[in-house]
Amino acid sequence: MDRYALARVEAVVGEAIQPMKSAREAYERYLDRRVSIVTDTPLEQKVLIEAEIQKYAYLRDLIAQWLREEKDRSEADWQRMVAKIILLLFPKYIAVLESVPVSDVYSDPLRPTTRQIDLCLVDASGALDVIEIKKPSAAAVLGRTLYRDNFVPTRELTGAVIQTEKYLFHLSKWGRKGEQKLTEEFQANLPVGLSIRIANPKGLIIMGRSPQARVIGGRERNHQLDLEVIKRQYANMVDILTYDDLLSRLENVIASLQRRKST
Repeated sequence: MDRYALARVEAVVGEAIQPMKSAREAYERYLDRRVSIVTDTPLEQKVLIEAEIQKYAYLRDLIAQWLREEKDRSEADWQRMVAKIILLLFPKYIAVLESVPVSDVYSDPLRPTTRQIDLCLVDASGALDVIEIKKPSAAAVLGRTLYRDNFVPTRELTGAVIQTEKYLFHLSKWGRKGEQKLTEEFQANLPVGLSIRIANPKGLIIMGRSPQARVIGGRERNHQLDLEVIKRQYANMVDILTYDDLLSRLENVIASLQRRKST
């Protein structure tokens, strides 16, 4: 108690008075030497883990079913379907906003216009992100031919990245005025008291399937390394996922939860 009292005194007046020795450091050393009161007994969470396993298994099976029936779905269908499950796939988000307007005063300075973003996501702190969803088979991510022994992004992927980055640019330039307008327009989609914030928004693109290895020039070529390099090139602004990436992530989450449940 003496050490704690001295540590509190130092924390309050430490900026004005420099003691000969740090009471805070002495108190922390005392806590480190003390026997921990936290037991090694695991928390009772099997029921919660089982519920999580069922949730992610449901999402995995649902996406796999959609991919099997892909030829019967339009891009608008895929956007609507993914919008229904995106909050379960990415729990950090709490709201999906559709047809989000954004002011564009740069494309033509003489005639400002309003763009429409198909889908945006809002996280628990109110931060706004952009999500772009393309139909799996209609939007390949890598070309089928080599350029100097490298696979290069397709026009569809490059176009999706540029479109998303322009949305992020216009949102950032909109600033405080945009935050107020979007908060007023989508208040019904947000928890009471939460305001939309535009602070370094990020983009998420879901499109295409992961390319399969194939024989080129008499040897098997795997696209995966080239695809990962391309993803990392845009990672500071945009996260790129294929539908196979989603399935793989879900499989890994399920395997991790099952291992935790068994232990």
